[in-house]
Amino acid sequence: MAKSPALSGAQSVGRASLITMLSLLGSRVLGILRDTIMAAQFGRGELTDAYTLAFQIPDLLFFLIAGGALSSAFIPVFTEYLSTQREGEAWHIFSSVATIMASVLVLFIGVTFVFAEPVVALMNGDAKTQYFPLIAQMSRILLPAQFAFFIGGLMFGTLYAHQRFSIPGLGPNIYNLGIIFGAVVVSHFVAPGIVGMAWGALGGALIGNLLMPLWEMRKLGAQFKFSYDTRHPGVRKVFKLMLPVVLGLSLPGVYAMIMRYYGSHFEAGIVTSLDLSNKLMQAPLGVFGQAFAIAAFPALSQFFAQGDMGRYREQLVRTLRMTVYVTVPVAALLGIMAPDVIQALLGYGKFRATDPSSVIFCLQVFAFGIPAWCLHPILMRGYFAMQNSVKPIALGTLTTGLFFGLCQVGLATGMGWRGLPVASSISAWFLVTIMLVSLNKDAGGLNVQMFMSGLMKSLAAGAAFGLLVWLVAVLVPRGEMNTTGNLIAFARLGVAVALGGAVYHSITRVWGMAESDTLGRALSRFKRSASA
Repeated sequence: MAKSPALSGAQSVGRASLITMLSLLGSRVLGILRDTIMAAQFGRGELTDAYTLAFQIPDLLFFLIAGGALSSAFIPVFTEYLSTQREGEAWHIFSSVATIMASVLVLFIGVTFVFAEPVVALMNGDAKTQYFPLIAQMSRILLPAQFAFFIGGLMFGTLYAHQRFSIPGLGPNIYNLGIIFGAVVVSHFVAPGIVGMAWGALGGALIGNLLMPLWEMRKLGAQFKFSYDTRHPGVRKVFKLMLPVVLGLSLPGVYAMIMRYYGSHFEAGIVTSLDLSNKLMQAPLGVFGQAFAIAAFPALSQFFAQGDMGRYREQLVRTLRMTVYVTVPVAALLGIMAPDVIQALLGYGKFRATDPSSVIFCLQVFAFGIPAWCLHPILMRGYFAMQNSVKPIALGTLTTGLFFGLCQVGLATGMGWRGLPVASSISAWFLVTIMLVSLNKDAGGLNVQMFMSGLMKSLAAGAAFGLLVWLVAVLVPRGEMNTTGNLIAFARLGVAVALGGAVYHSITRVWGMAESDTLGRALSRFKRSASA
């Protein structure tokens, strides 16, 4: 019998965090490059709005059926069986869950494929009706990718449980490379050209989320047999956890879908502005929040399964503190220097002919919610590791109601589309606050003083970081949106990051924050790996 995955607490989680963070960093860099190419080739208008809205149907399936939620419901159960020397049963659970959910997903994909246009009309109301056929066409191309995301997500969860993070980290990178290939190459062979991006997304999903993890699973010695066993207690536990996990873990994506719906009722390009800025906001969420959450989740699950709640609470608080430490300066940078970020990353080709002010405004407001959105997946997995998914979904539902209400208030008060990112950031902080209070009680008492100390020190050092960034923004002249001006924007950002980062790290190190030492060691390991 194979050995169960061995976890060594903070050291194991730290190593896994670094691997996952680097993988997700590469994915986010490619994601930004993907958006840069899209903006340069197609600008910001009706076509890019249609491409963005084409993801509404596939994303709905992803969030409700095939998203990371199933993986998060599956990992604690799979890990429990592995850690208690029941490997055969663990693989039986994997086989049953994969067979049942794949069958359900194929049915959903088939129905939505046939009725794509009516579903598009239902999800967008009377907005952009002239583009419904194009939106439906691209939705049909993207739908089969959800099967790859589902099967891949389940395999990724299995690999995470075995402490294998490299192949899951490559999946999003391959996906983004596929979209880039679609924009640069395939777009010249289809009409309109933006449809090529949809074909690229499908190819990237199949390769990165299906073929590559399947290859790694074969190396792992995976045992799969078609099974519809719904009576096994482990299978039942996965599905019992799954629905609340789906609705809770997917909140950032659900909010993005809601904002697309509202944004589609405004002038051309607003949907694209919301989407581009939201993706920039989610870059640190993917690099830090998701990386820390994914890396800590197996450890939290095992500590709970072993009844070691002391180590569970310690690991959770350490992860929360580290997340705050790295995201506060990121939020300050994106909020203060949003014009430079947009110019440096998107100011090319046809995008130059569009007004970037809506993208800049949305990014500035989204930046306020970055630390909260990065804490959210960690708190969710803190609950999921305890196999408790009722409480977080109740809190998430309450927050979604608040989000809807804030969106309506924004529309009623004349804020228009500007109220949408405001509603998102306020809701994120509200959700994280009530989740932290609730988890503190349910986990038997977290070290709140330790967490609040880290938060206050990070905010204070972040204020110094923000002041330096603001001085750079004011004192260093900006350029026009052209090649020279874009290089100046990159330079301004580089100076701001270098000066502000040095001050931030120095202050937190003088204050004795453990996170500054952890970050220093991680950077040293990265430098040694890069040199090697």
